[in-house]
Amino acid sequence: MIKQLKNIDTAFKHIRLFTAVLILASTLFAGFCFYYCIKKVSEAQSSIYVIANGKALQATASSRKNNLAVEARDHIRTFHDCFFSFSPDDKAIEESIRRALYLADESAKQQYDALKEKGFYASIVSGNISQQVIYDSISLNLDQYPYHFRFYGKQQVIRSSATITRNLITEGYLRELNQRSDNNPHAFLIEKWFTIDNNILSTTRR
Repeated sequence: MIKQLKNIDTAFKHIRLFTAVLILASTLFAGFCFYYCIKKVSEAQSSIYVIANGKALQATASSRKNNLAVEARDHIRTFHDCFFSFSPDDKAIEESIRRALYLADESAKQQYDALKEKGFYASIVSGNISQQVIYDSISLNLDQYPYHFRFYGKQQVIRSSATITRNLITEGYLRELNQRSDNNPHAFLIEKWFTIDNNILSTTRR
């Protein structure tokens, strides 16, 4: 009788151990399945499809940090192109400046007002002068916020009689915005911006 009780007790312990192992294995398997599903859903949400020439092409979304330097430099280039590139048309100039001022703070507006007060934009239209910016490089420091930058480029002033090439070096800071918009797709704002050098480098007769 005692031997039978011992056998029952041993069998019960074996069953209890087996049950515990089974529960643990089931829990680990369920946890793995949950993690795997979450991972796949996250990967699916980060994939977008772009229609090009009637074909669906898959593209993978990435975080802002991965493209921070690229977006920051493109924001700076776009601003300088809008602020310094003109055709001799007052409406075109106003539209270009309007686009530029969405990308910067009052420091850019102050420079625009100063140039306008001097009659700079009126002389562009009356003299049939066009301007364009040639981009060289951008020095950008992402280690400290707001991000300091320095723009290096050339400015070509094309007149009917000559083409003047000016050096163009500017400096400022970039602040991140909370939301992108059509007027500011990179969600940056240029602050404390000023021109360091805009001297004439060469003049070519036409």
